[in-house]
Amino acid sequence: MRCPFCRHSDSRVVDSREVDEGQAIRRRRSCSKCSRRFTTVEEAVLAVVKRSGVTEPFSREKVVLGVRRACQGRPVEEDQLQQLAQRVEESIRSTGAAEIPSHEVGLAILGPLRELDGVAYLRFASVYRAFTSVEDFEKEIADLRAVMAADESGDGGG
Repeated sequence: MRCPFCRHSDSRVVDSREVDEGQAIRRRRSCSKCSRRFTTVEEAVLAVVKRSGVTEPFSREKVVLGVRRACQGRPVEEDQLQQLAQRVEESIRSTGAAEIPSHEVGLAILGPLRELDGVAYLRFASVYRAFTSVEDFEKEIADLRAVMAADESGDGGG
């Protein structure tokens, strides 16, 4: 790690701590040349592989933007969208994979969104799963009702 003050390439770690619930490591360093101290934050990069093959860093904000569209006009707060995006990121990171296909991100969104708002879930699912007929909606609504009934009866389901 280069010193930000003198650009020397050697520094030693004085202290390390986990931050962001273990998603990153904060290191306090000391430059072996100028003796000045500086802090670095190391974070595991989570990459999303798009259908085109292009890879880009995972973005909670992109999750929020996509879900916000589905929630338009629904009684969903911004804080709930942020929490959903955090759950999606935690779910994806828990797989241990450094790269994840974009369709897996969509799948990770569906569960928490179904719990948040059924109408927003149907909107998102209709685009994500590319519904092409009324029957696609009917089937998804029937599945959603079954899950909601199981949740109400205490049988789990999500």
